[in-house]
Amino acid sequence: MTGGCSIVWFRRDLRVEDNPALAAGVRSGKVIALFIWAPEEEGHYYPGRVSRWWLKQSLSLLDSSLKNLGTSLITKRSSDSVLSLLDVIKSTGATQLFFNHLYDPISLVRDHRVKEILTENGIAVRSFNADLLFEPWEVLNDEGGPFNTFTSFWDRCLSMPYDPEPPQLPPKRIISGDVSRCPSDTLVFENDSERGSNALLARAWTPGWSNANKALTAFINGPLLNYSTNRRKADSATTSFLSPHLHFGELSVRKVFHQVRIKQTLWANEGNKPGEESVNLFLKSIGLREYSRYMSFNHPYSHERPLLGHLKFFPWVIDENYFKAWRQGRTGYPLVDAGMRELWATGWLHDRIRVVVASFFVKVLQLPWRWGMKYFWDTLLDADLESDALGWQYISGTLPDSREFERIDNPEMEGYSFDPNGEYVRRWLPELARLPTEWIHHPYDAPEYVLQAAGIELGSNYPLPIVTIDAAKARLQEALTQMWQQEATSRAVLENGTEEGLGDSSDDSPIAFPQDMQMDIEQENVRNRPMGVTRHYEDQMVPSMTLSTSLLRGASSEEQEEESPIDQRHLARDNNRAEVPNDVMNMEERVQVFDGQSALPQFNIQTALRNTQDMSQGESSSGGGTSRRERDGGVVPVWSPASSSYSEAFVGEDNSYLQRHPQVMNWRQLSQTG
Repeated sequence: MTGGCSIVWFRRDLRVEDNPALAAGVRSGKVIALFIWAPEEEGHYYPGRVSRWWLKQSLSLLDSSLKNLGTSLITKRSSDSVLSLLDVIKSTGATQLFFNHLYDPISLVRDHRVKEILTENGIAVRSFNADLLFEPWEVLNDEGGPFNTFTSFWDRCLSMPYDPEPPQLPPKRIISGDVSRCPSDTLVFENDSERGSNALLARAWTPGWSNANKALTAFINGPLLNYSTNRRKADSATTSFLSPHLHFGELSVRKVFHQVRIKQTLWANEGNKPGEESVNLFLKSIGLREYSRYMSFNHPYSHERPLLGHLKFFPWVIDENYFKAWRQGRTGYPLVDAGMRELWATGWLHDRIRVVVASFFVKVLQLPWRWGMKYFWDTLLDADLESDALGWQYISGTLPDSREFERIDNPEMEGYSFDPNGEYVRRWLPELARLPTEWIHHPYDAPEYVLQAAGIELGSNYPLPIVTIDAAKARLQEALTQMWQQEATSRAVLENGTEEGLGDSSDDSPIAFPQDMQMDIEQENVRNRPMGVTRHYEDQMVPSMTLSTSLLRGASSEEQEEESPIDQRHLARDNNRAEVPNDVMNMEERVQVFDGQSALPQFNIQTALRNTQDMSQGESSSGGGTSRRERDGGVVPVWSPASSSYSEAFVGEDNSYLQRHPQVMNWRQLSQTG
């Protein structure tokens, strides 16, 4: 090939500042800036409406910045990123590809495929860390394995022998490669029915990397000081609102970390203890984002099934009416309903309200947590697979240090904690606006004359509770008892040496997702309405899987609130409000389906990496028998870096993501440089 230019492949790193891949491209000479829009590769996780709106604005501003530096952003519409990369390489004569790491399992598979195929075609491929303070394989415990609780992980991050790399300045100019034979495709991110709703988003949000820096500065010089005392208030702007900017890579997490630490030092010198505490708590939220990628890298199946083995036996309630009422904000619990209506209207939720609505979904309604996670993905501006999986696993009690599954937080008590004056509820539930604060979070207990004076008719213009808290507690205890009984039975069978003891329960009907979500789900028990330490790594690493006993339940979160039950009335269901439009979650036209299972169109990993899979099978066959260990009878899967002691591939459920993509099973197939 001639030309010698480099492709810088933008993904979720839509900035020119502190962009290692872009910096490497600029140093190497001529640069072709490329963005490939291939949402079909994401399978079930096709971006939702508000997420696509943000992406459109961010790409436009990135293109403007690149033009000011001397080049422009080439955009390609594709169903296969590798094929598009090969086409761009052919038309431009590029000899190198630079990109920044992603850590979700879909990207791990895709990036592995990119390196394999492009290297075979003589293209030099290098990848970099632009999304984390430390790479997942840098943060290890004393035994050289991954941490399994957030506290231990974050403590190690804060005590690393070296600080995160300082942020890089943007390049002064970029020499553009020849793109005369590589025209951009027009990318369509919205349809006619979405434009009206999307126009409203621009009133509240300003995407783009330069606007992200302004938002960071405004937060550091404003709400950060009182973050420790105000962060739980849902009725005012008390958080950073940086998560969409961080998700799309408009803002460097290293820049956030260093600038906040500078502020912490200044406040420490001034003796400002509240400011120091606020910084520590805010950095903890950054740490949770880091941990979500850490968990996704070390446990790539975490978006599909629980990390604690016994939760696979939990008998989830399959009730689409419950799901519909939750989505529409018609559960009869004002704080939950206000949150869900805000989510639908704005694509945003305060982090405390996210916990409230998710906890209600899983523990009160006992709906499958993956339904809720998928709905968050479809509707949040900052929809993030790694963070969403961590949050829903935490709420569902499926992490070693998550909330106790048997604990149900009372929405009324949470209402007076996070919205003490009821302003948040009144903003999003105008039908309750005239209700006195004394009753705003539990109108079902208000005297009739109070309801009449407020113009409220329970069961008519505002629903009665969909289920009482007392009834939910009783049902949850019953379900937990059933879960432990089935887990004990499975353990006994396992100890007797029969494979059925793994608990796959092939005779059970699989939990079907609602039709408007078009998602498959692992086989689980159904009740009620069943339906059919080296410093610098520059190359991405791919984990290998083992089984271990190291996923043990740790301490509960410091932010857990005390439960205070209250008697409540039963539901008189009301479905008068128009249903949430199906197009947000309708994957039928976006995801190709074969034999009832979703597949990635033209993203045939099995074909593209046949040689890689043969290598993986060879390593697996030479490694001996599969080891299994248990904690309290549950098979506990753990991912860790490959070594001589971790040679066995996990034998999991047939429909898991990594069973469908076995090439991600072993990072030894990738060269390590740096």
